[in-house]
Amino acid sequence: MHISITTTSPTSSALFIASSGVRLSSSILSKSSPISSSSSSFRSISTSPAFRSVSRWSHGVDWRSSTVLRAQIGNVTPVVQQFQRKIASMASENPFKGIFTTLPRPGGGEFGKFYSLPALNDPRIDKLPYSIRILLESAIRNCDNFQVTPNDVEKIIDWENTSPKQVEIPFKPARVLLQDFTGVPAVVDLACMRDAMNKLGGDSKKINPLVPVDLVIDHSVQVDVARSANAVQANMDLEFQRNNERFAFLKWGSHAFDNMLVVPPGSGIVHQVNLEYLGRVVFNTDGILYPDSVVGTDSHTTMIDGLGVAGWGVGGIEAEATMLGQPMSMVLPGVVGFKLSGKLQNGVTATDLVLTVTQMLRKHGVVGKFVEFFGEGMSELSLADRATIANMSPEYGATMGFFPVDHVTLQYLKLTGRSDDTVAMIEAYLRANKMFVDYSEPQQEKVYSSYLQLDLGEVEPCISGPKRPHDRVPIKDMKADWHSCLDNKVGFKGFAVPKEAQEKVVSFPFHGQTAELKHGSVVIAAITSCTNTSNPSVMLGAGLVAKKACELGLEVKPWVKTSLAPGSGVVTKYLLQSGLQKYLDQQGFNIVGYGCTTCIGNSGDLDESVASAITDNDIVAAAVLSGNRNFEGRVHPLTRANYLASPPLVVAYALAGTVDIDFEKEPIGTTKDGKSVYFKDVWPSTEEIAEVVQSSVLPDMFKSTYEAITQGNPMWNKLSVPSSSLYSWDPNSTYIHEPPYFKDMTMDPPGSHGVKDAYCLLNFGDSITTDHISPAGSIHKDSPAAKYLLERGVDRRDFNSYGSRRGNDEVMARGTFANIRIVNKLLNGEVGPKTIHIPTGEKLPVFDVAMRYKEAGLDTIVLAGAEYGSGSSRDWAAKGPMLQGVKAVIAKSFERIHRSNLVGMGIIPLCFKAGEDADTLGLTGHERYTIDLPSKASDIKPGQDVTVTTDNGKSFTCTVRFDTQVELTYFDHGGILPYVIRNLIKK
Repeated sequence: MHISITTTSPTSSALFIASSGVRLSSSILSKSSPISSSSSSFRSISTSPAFRSVSRWSHGVDWRSSTVLRAQIGNVTPVVQQFQRKIASMASENPFKGIFTTLPRPGGGEFGKFYSLPALNDPRIDKLPYSIRILLESAIRNCDNFQVTPNDVEKIIDWENTSPKQVEIPFKPARVLLQDFTGVPAVVDLACMRDAMNKLGGDSKKINPLVPVDLVIDHSVQVDVARSANAVQANMDLEFQRNNERFAFLKWGSHAFDNMLVVPPGSGIVHQVNLEYLGRVVFNTDGILYPDSVVGTDSHTTMIDGLGVAGWGVGGIEAEATMLGQPMSMVLPGVVGFKLSGKLQNGVTATDLVLTVTQMLRKHGVVGKFVEFFGEGMSELSLADRATIANMSPEYGATMGFFPVDHVTLQYLKLTGRSDDTVAMIEAYLRANKMFVDYSEPQQEKVYSSYLQLDLGEVEPCISGPKRPHDRVPIKDMKADWHSCLDNKVGFKGFAVPKEAQEKVVSFPFHGQTAELKHGSVVIAAITSCTNTSNPSVMLGAGLVAKKACELGLEVKPWVKTSLAPGSGVVTKYLLQSGLQKYLDQQGFNIVGYGCTTCIGNSGDLDESVASAITDNDIVAAAVLSGNRNFEGRVHPLTRANYLASPPLVVAYALAGTVDIDFEKEPIGTTKDGKSVYFKDVWPSTEEIAEVVQSSVLPDMFKSTYEAITQGNPMWNKLSVPSSSLYSWDPNSTYIHEPPYFKDMTMDPPGSHGVKDAYCLLNFGDSITTDHISPAGSIHKDSPAAKYLLERGVDRRDFNSYGSRRGNDEVMARGTFANIRIVNKLLNGEVGPKTIHIPTGEKLPVFDVAMRYKEAGLDTIVLAGAEYGSGSSRDWAAKGPMLQGVKAVIAKSFERIHRSNLVGMGIIPLCFKAGEDADTLGLTGHERYTIDLPSKASDIKPGQDVTVTTDNGKSFTCTVRFDTQVELTYFDHGGILPYVIRNLIKK
């Protein structure tokens, strides 16, 4: 048997310490092999001629040619050669080398070699869910008796018995996906780690991504200009003005670090680009075939699950460790089997389906689990429909919403420009390794942890809101639900508007005409977000609604801020091809840019007259968007009601001008001759949409779009960046700042720590999201972050957003817990980003109180309810509290990624016992808290009970949420990044 091994740059492998279960890194040099999916250097796609000359999958390297690969590596030092021999030896020692076999190519030759699951001859594999088979293949391929052991492989094969026991396994994803909001701090951390390596006497070049890293810049564009033919260029000009420094930094990173591909601004939304272009489905790396898998620093990385690629969101901190060769330590998940049958009714959209699925799965409880879809209903769902469902996995709480590869997947790969040879290789490999579903053949029953079933014919048109994605409302019930929201006390389904004020109508002048607003008036209508803009049926459906409305003489009121932000240039091409874009333009849905925009709070300002009418009259204004998140304060500070809807429904609600409407009984407008126009008059049939999709969505559109992406754009290409491998930090920069994580770091781990006499910084209820903890939207003029920027000469109009300033720890620490809608029980009902300094009783901004405690050498904790940290996978929601001095968070439950991020930053996550919380225990937050932890991390067990006592004599038991032995190792080192640095230096 021959295994080809090549070497590029310093990487890390792990030394498995059997007695402790901890995988420790040792510095070696590796290259693509059955053990490690590494890659050679690749650069920013706009500037690398190599990228443009080779395969679309290559990131600048022809992966199928080891000759080309070796030529790019250049001279190899004796040390490198020594490690080459070591890696070659380790590869040959793979315990599963006996199943390493050839995949023949029809007509002669071979596609490559692969590790064959059928060759194991283990009947348990046939019953495994497809999603678990991907974990199994990865463990077998990477089994080196160091990072991954045969015992890990056995745990996965025996999934049916081991998954209920919460066993720990290592997983090595094939690649990492970033967007710029999370990508900038990741690159900042990598640059900072290089400096730390230097200071501690190590080789800074060991800090390099070892797996392919794709970074798509999509989170920075804002809707400053809307309803204009030149909106795209105007918004991009402003985007570059605001973010020139950040973009230059990312461009530097694409040159300074190996294996980092940067997709320039204006190209599309990260998850749509991943689906249409970056997703491999099957890797062919130096002749070795294996399934594509990806972790991303955006929670909606799960969208790629619709393509049959295993992918999910992780914290930025975890992603950085994955880049540096550390295996992910994860609990082997349960898998919920979700059977689909029947077909969607006429006029029902994929968005209606995903909101229904989200509600069902939230009710079932799928946190920490995979969901795998199957059944005859799968044939009725297009790939784009599947991707829509997979996209919202975070909203229903699952790690993945997985759709195994079948014929629908292959058709989509061809549609999106993947070559026939590539698709043939993908099908041949997946069939050979029992990872392909062929519904024309009898299906062997899979074993799942639990089961759900949905008849697609039962799905009805709906939206979700006004404050949470899983609060689904059927369209027919919307008017009644809205009025109950006005009546209800303030909460997820309530605004507590007095009866006498509910019918209030406010008139105000709007650019020479009289405008009106009332409770429920739509002031933002945005077709946005990866969830829906990747789906031609709903995008073209929106165009058909606009066309019918134009033909009937209806117009969206000019004070409604309308926008269309496609997820890729392909959308623009098929909207133009269909002739529908002109009708969207007539209704104000001009294209404003290619990025996330309104979905992440980059909705831009409302017209001053509209904003004043809302604030002066306390109007509960509404936003309707085709996004995936609608938490209060996220979309826009002035829209208290935010509803998720399909793109065609966004247009319909924009036309109606209000969410206070019964579409079945009330007209959405009138024609010029006074005739009433109803919802049914503008709503397209499923057949109408299908006809337009068939004639307008063409393979050449995908090819030409992504060929253009590789050339960048003029503004990006003009950015000048230094060629140094170490970053020159500018002390005056308000965007990129050297963080203090490694300031006093030594080679000795700080060890375990408890919490002594800590004050409660904040006392929260349920559903505190990462948007509450670490806002991504605008920087409020009176906030500590605003004060910091003003003191450094930044004009208010140049504040930009929190998300754009994630590369500056000074801004982000001040922005932590700065959401203007945050509810802190210490304030006794008052809403806003302040808290009580317990020793003095003063009410101050959270950051100011945190600094008082920190400067006095006092620990702090946070009390919280259920689902703490739900929402986007935002590493600053852990980094910020750490910089504020928070030592522990005690909650009823945690969102999966956020809990992991807290551990990664050295913060202790604790859970109240079932049936208990701060209220039932009589905790007010005015107490001082002591958390008893052993002084040695080795004396702590994952999930063990610990005692918490207060200074007023209370005592209660919590579960410490270090879920794996590896997480305890990170805690011992003060976090995951110091752990990686120490181990790289040691070896």
